[in-house]
Amino acid sequence: MDSTLAKGLAAIEWMVRQQRDCRVTDLAQAFGMARSNAHRTLQTLVECGWAVQDPATSAYRPSLRLFELGSLVAEVADIGALLRPHLAALAQATGETIHLAALDGAEIVYLDKFDSPLPVAAYSRVGGRAAAYCVASGKALLAAAQLDVAALRARLGTLVPHTPNSITGFDALHAELERTRARGYAENREEWRLGVCGLGAPVFNARGEAVAALGMSVPSIRFARTQARGLAEQVMTCARDASATLGYRVGPAPMTTTPKRRRLE
Repeated sequence: MDSTLAKGLAAIEWMVRQQRDCRVTDLAQAFGMARSNAHRTLQTLVECGWAVQDPATSAYRPSLRLFELGSLVAEVADIGALLRPHLAALAQATGETIHLAALDGAEIVYLDKFDSPLPVAAYSRVGGRAAAYCVASGKALLAAAQLDVAALRARLGTLVPHTPNSITGFDALHAELERTRARGYAENREEWRLGVCGLGAPVFNARGEAVAALGMSVPSIRFARTQARGLAEQVMTCARDASATLGYRVGPAPMTTTPKRRRLE
């Protein structure tokens, strides 16, 4: 364990729980450390944006960055509960595996899912991850972010092929994301796992931010072009209904709008 990191995290939690401004001597006494070490810890937190120092009293308190990040975490947790009925309805209507995913760096994380009852079904796991550029829910979220080629490269790093169908060039990926945004849904044609295809559409909150994606995994034997189009319409409709549940009200199709971006600085 990194003891320096652990000490800093413990100091942040301690400050939050005090619910008052704290001085160097307070932290030193609470953790049994020298004043110099306590001062260095607090100054590091200030420089990293996790604490602020009152210039008049020299006391410290947690910064609003903690509130911002905590709100984002709570929002994701609440989203799962709010959108679960929409996932359930789509799963019942289609008989396919339905999941809710969020973007985390270069990957997506599955937040919730409903398994298909059919004998041949696609598999995913809550808490599992997948390369965002290879799965439909990840493509839907990347498309909503409207990143240029340079930004995609910076975010995703090397595009490692997971199947012969994986996109491995950033120009090709950018073009695919442009098509995705124009039509309102994303496709995965055996790009993550052979034999498994998928569809995805972003879910927007009241601020116009793509906070999750609604995805459908389908065995390739049930993913002919005509079948895919019909399923895509159902996915988009469900995503629009889910967005409305989160307070999204701008435009008939969420992906055709430009989501507002928040700066985490």
